[in-house]
Amino acid sequence: MAYEKVWANNPNLNKTELKKLRKDGLKIFEDIPYYAKHGFSSIPQEEWDLFKWAGLYLQRPKEAGYFMMRVCIPSGILNNEQLETLAGIARDYGRGLFDITTRQSVQFHWLQIEQIPDIFDRLKRVGLSTAGACGDITRNIVGNPLAGIDPDELFDTREIVREVYEFFQHNEDFSNLPRKYKISISANVYNTVNAEIHCLSFTPAKKVIDGKEVLGFHVKVGGGLSSAPYLAQTLDVFVTPDRVKDVAVAVTTIFRDYGYREKRHRARLKFLVADWGVDKFKEKLIELTGPLPSKGEDVQKGWNPGYFYGVHRQKQEGLNFIGFNVPVGRLSADEVFEIARIARQYGNGEVRTCNSQNLIIPNIPDKYVDAVLQEKVFERISIRPNTFTGYSVSCTGTEFCNLALVETKERMRRVAEYLDQHLELDVPVRIHMVGCPNSCGQRQIGDIGLQGIKTKTKDRGMIEAFEIYVGGTLYNGGKYNQKLKGKVDAERISEVLLQLLTYFKETKLPGETFLAYLDRVGIEALQTELDSILAQVSTVA
Repeated sequence: MAYEKVWANNPNLNKTELKKLRKDGLKIFEDIPYYAKHGFSSIPQEEWDLFKWAGLYLQRPKEAGYFMMRVCIPSGILNNEQLETLAGIARDYGRGLFDITTRQSVQFHWLQIEQIPDIFDRLKRVGLSTAGACGDITRNIVGNPLAGIDPDELFDTREIVREVYEFFQHNEDFSNLPRKYKISISANVYNTVNAEIHCLSFTPAKKVIDGKEVLGFHVKVGGGLSSAPYLAQTLDVFVTPDRVKDVAVAVTTIFRDYGYREKRHRARLKFLVADWGVDKFKEKLIELTGPLPSKGEDVQKGWNPGYFYGVHRQKQEGLNFIGFNVPVGRLSADEVFEIARIARQYGNGEVRTCNSQNLIIPNIPDKYVDAVLQEKVFERISIRPNTFTGYSVSCTGTEFCNLALVETKERMRRVAEYLDQHLELDVPVRIHMVGCPNSCGQRQIGDIGLQGIKTKTKDRGMIEAFEIYVGGTLYNGGKYNQKLKGKVDAERISEVLLQLLTYFKETKLPGETFLAYLDRVGIEALQTELDSILAQVSTVA
């Protein structure tokens, strides 16, 4: 540690902060070999939370001793050896489950402490890490999944992301942050990283400096979801690619030293930015970085929340990237091995994960495109998914997560399939399902957001239910979706959504998107229709 913990003498630090002062989270890496040798019972219960710094959560129920592991995948880019290694871990230790997360990471379940050293060794051999995948630390850096091959990027960001990611890896100067901390870096002009929901985002921009056009970034700070969602705000600075790491370090330093550590629910960077305002935040940033030019020209044209289905030309002549749907982000180990084989046989072996929980195989020559698409594994992992299956996102839910209130992942898959069987639309409708307010499934940015709750009924006691939110977007600065009144019994959610979306179909204009429809008719129209549906359907409120 090469810095002073200026907050250490604060008498009002919360319990987690006091624990972090006694032991840095990254120190858990040094203890894991001992615990692996002596078994789960050798782990003191007060140490359980520290495993997050190693990318490990105890899954539900904690006492059973099974871990979820999250592996960092910067920009979602995996070479063939890395993908095969991950598939092998899922096969050998994770009961065959391979989940893609909304931060482009890969997640395993059912791991036991005795297996962790071998898993770490496997990951290390191929240049992968779990450090910082969870915990109060810099999380996996979300980047443009098309970086380096993208006709819609201002420039290639792969090395920039790699430089920032490696700086924060196992860096104890930044392993004790007030809460989790999320960065995105992208030069794609369609905002493929959802820049507004991150603590710190670098977005594509250009500026004339000394008579010459310079390509670089604008900087957004203070975004985040959870129960108090904020949209990130833009600072009045322009950052050249060679200074991205400096600015990332400075913003992280501000968060580390000035972020709130008294109440956990107020500890995210978004609250500091909201209280300070962007002008004060910029002043503090400049103190740490030295002078930065003022903003240039924002070159973002729109918003693509991570969907690249189909065959697309790369900026390299004769090569293509192919975007596939992975229903709710879940693959089997056998499927991943098969995808790795296909990527190696027809492309350069790379596979890329998307924040929409989907994947891309890049670098496929024109002559092999048809052969790739005829592979059997792509009957389920499709380039032309059905409308609802193709645009559904889900968190882990009560299947594994201790925070979740309801089951989500399998339910979202079934709901999407039900809607696809009963309704055809001429536009996609993005549905995001989450099991609690923490929003790992990014409920707030969905056309329709479904948030799981527990609610009490007269005849059945506590049951699982959902609240429905509508109208989330990150287009043009973004706005989060709004809640419709009424709670829906989880067992009736498919039926209620079908009726609500049928009403949308019957009253929309040809080609009109869900967001455009809401702008035209207003949220009241959907509320009135939902009220009518709930009056007919047996629900909870």
